[in-house]
Amino acid sequence: MERTTARPAALRTRRAARVFALLGTTLLLGGCSATGSGGSSPDGRSGDERTDPATTALGTPEDLATDLDVPWGIDFLPDGSALVAQRDSAVVAHVTPDGDVTEAGTVEGVRHGGEGGLLGLAVDPDFPERPYVYVHHTSDTDNRVSRMEYEDSLGDAEVLLDGIPAATTHNGGRIAFGPDGHLYVATGDAQEEGSAQDTDSLAGKILRITDDGEPAPDNPFDNHVYSYGHRNVQGLAWDGQGRLYATEFGQDTLDEVNLIEPGGNYGWPDVEGPGGDDAYTDPLVTWEPAEASPSGAAIVGDSLYVAALRGARLWEVPLNGDGTVGEPRPHFADEFGRLRTVVAHPDGDTLWLSTSNLDAWGSPADDDDRIMTVPLE
Repeated sequence: MERTTARPAALRTRRAARVFALLGTTLLLGGCSATGSGGSSPDGRSGDERTDPATTALGTPEDLATDLDVPWGIDFLPDGSALVAQRDSAVVAHVTPDGDVTEAGTVEGVRHGGEGGLLGLAVDPDFPERPYVYVHHTSDTDNRVSRMEYEDSLGDAEVLLDGIPAATTHNGGRIAFGPDGHLYVATGDAQEEGSAQDTDSLAGKILRITDDGEPAPDNPFDNHVYSYGHRNVQGLAWDGQGRLYATEFGQDTLDEVNLIEPGGNYGWPDVEGPGGDDAYTDPLVTWEPAEASPSGAAIVGDSLYVAALRGARLWEVPLNGDGTVGEPRPHFADEFGRLRTVVAHPDGDTLWLSTSNLDAWGSPADDDDRIMTVPLE
């Protein structure tokens, strides 16, 4: 499940100046740290075998759009505006870089309950030649991926892939197009832990599908499954070399960032965190749940940014360029409550960061939920 956040009372009324100047610092990792406020990087490399790039200085977040209904999936159109999936209402908002918000349409057949509803959203990489928007959503019976035409407003939804198990928690939900042009779909175990180890099940997986919903060519199990052994993946991001990183909720012990390999077994429910067994792929980073509960992920340059729900902060994980990572660094801890989604704007100068304080575990401030812009300095 998505865990609760402690939120100071002053935060519920403060909406004036938000000055949180953060200095970019070069962090050198001399070995694996214990899991704690800096996270742990359990990849077995010593300090002599890695060098961490400097982390990025982030400017002061500013409100771009407010009064949104649990904004979940965010993706950009060619003009720099974004479509935003609102989980509980199933309404897709259109948000411009100037903060103008209009309604693009409602996705029919969405059933909200617990962590289900209208979740991930992805714009076709060949838009507008292929004028499609894809969504991951919960129905009365399952989770599914659907496609709609978009030209000023959304058309009817065409179901591409259904039968993904659904529950009140552990629905995964993130979707994103990879550099190979295929659509990646993050799913949760839907409270049936054993399904994560079953490569014939769509639950507890990262799926890789064509834009028509078929299994992508060369998938490791000749079906929709790309990797397995996941509890609840909610973040997908690729680096400049095409490596896929995914964020994952643990149960009570360790949340994770994983480097995803086709056919990889990431351990759940047999192990949580590092498994110490060649049968499983160990995570690159682990956090205690109280400081993470990681959802959305985005990569800019040499940094992986992870939006944390219960942790109520934006984590920055330095990427070393070879599939290893440096010591994670927190930004904006306890400043804005639960953070759901982080995406890099195509201009290369800003992150868009959404809150998730209107869900069942948040303490909303005035005008929540919101999307903020964060300058990259």
